[in-house]
Amino acid sequence: MHCVHFFIRRASCKSPHLAVRHSVLRAFSVHLQNQVTEEAANQPSPQLQAKAEKANVILKTPKGTRDFSPKQMAIREKIFSTIISCFKRHGAVTIDTPVFELKDLLLDDHWEESKLVYDLKDQGGEELSLRYDLTVPFARYLAMNRITSFKRYHIAKVYRREKPSVARGRFREFYQCDFDIAGQCDPMIPDAECLKVMHEILSALQCGEFLIKINDRRILNGIFSTCGIPDTKFETTCSTLDKLDKVGWEEVKKEMVQQKGLLPEAVDSIGPYVQLSGGWHLIHQLCQDVKLSKSQLAMEGLEDMKLLFEYLTLFGIIDQVSLDLSLARGLDYYSGLIYEAVLLHQPNGHGREAPRVDSVAGGGRYDGLVASFGLKVPCVGVSIGVERLFSIIEQKLEMSKEKIRTKETQVLVAAAQKNFLVERMKLISELWNADIKAEMLYKKNPKLLNQLHYCEETGIPLVAIIGQQEMNDGVVKLRDVATRKEVDVPKENLIEEIKKRLEK
Repeated sequence: MHCVHFFIRRASCKSPHLAVRHSVLRAFSVHLQNQVTEEAANQPSPQLQAKAEKANVILKTPKGTRDFSPKQMAIREKIFSTIISCFKRHGAVTIDTPVFELKDLLLDDHWEESKLVYDLKDQGGEELSLRYDLTVPFARYLAMNRITSFKRYHIAKVYRREKPSVARGRFREFYQCDFDIAGQCDPMIPDAECLKVMHEILSALQCGEFLIKINDRRILNGIFSTCGIPDTKFETTCSTLDKLDKVGWEEVKKEMVQQKGLLPEAVDSIGPYVQLSGGWHLIHQLCQDVKLSKSQLAMEGLEDMKLLFEYLTLFGIIDQVSLDLSLARGLDYYSGLIYEAVLLHQPNGHGREAPRVDSVAGGGRYDGLVASFGLKVPCVGVSIGVERLFSIIEQKLEMSKEKIRTKETQVLVAAAQKNFLVERMKLISELWNADIKAEMLYKKNPKLLNQLHYCEETGIPLVAIIGQQEMNDGVVKLRDVATRKEVDVPKENLIEEIKKRLEK
């Protein structure tokens, strides 16, 4: 080792050119190493490359779906709360079911609209579909658990692969709010309660004047059969008739003849009937109709309709109910009474009509659906179209310029000076333990002006302020944000004083 060192040292002394060459090589080596290091640093990692690729993806929600802002969620929560309160007031209990069901169960000839059902890829040997509504899962639940008497409500998302329309509150993913009564009951009593529930919710939400249209599948069946519509064409004819209020009679007639294969004379015969609507007078008129009186099924439906009108009169809602023979409800499982609520168009405040919204609630009797799963249980129910109601209510609030609170915070714990984080954390913990909704800013030394401004922006009504003077006096300064009045409250009385003010 010493010999080698000696040789290099001697060579360095005797060969200056060799020393210079050595220095150049060392400098070039360092430069090359730095260049390689720099290139390696500039080379993106697999994670960065993946992020770069994601950056090219268009950020949007899938067609027919949407996000909701805190302001929108505050409105929706109020709507849901109103609906749930009504359901509970009528004695219903809630359940939940999977978001997907066995495909054969959902598509077992219940709808002509089966093309609107979302199918899932085969997973573990089961063919599945996303639920189209909450009624079929409820029927499956009753049959599977052998339940013959039940009053339930269910609020959950459903999925339909149809053409979305934001203006009409129609989406591919949306909430349904269902109320159903299952079990053997005397005629029209539970049916009348479902209509009462619908009326109470629409009235409470104050979304505008509305009309509840009702009809009976048995009356429709009698009209169709006496006019020459084959029984095998009943469901498909109902599906087309359900479009009458949207496209008019001529378009409906054209579809029945050209697409559904009905005889023109048969369609002409049902035309005068299905365009009728009214109240008690219409029921008596139909009972006396010579042609319709030949149908026992239609007469049974009309007798039940008389009974229903009596009950709705007792419930005080008959003035907003109309027998409408154009109402068909497209779902195949309805067997008797059917109904839906529509909002009557109101000016939107700028002299123009509000955007057209389809029915905001609907339902009916489906006595055979549970039986198709092996258990005979008559059922009747109503579904509230919460998405369409939300569209209307949101628009009304925007027009009124009403400020919507997105927070429920009741008190902000604030500091009047620096170095009071410990005291703020102790005080806010006491408020939380007393079930008071409280917040504080996430800074060690926030400015008092910023804390007060935060309260005014978010609508927090009270501020509990602590500082050195308050600590010395054993008090907390309580500020009313609206009036800006402040009062010193003994610390031991603070919770009592806050609750007292919040009750006002």
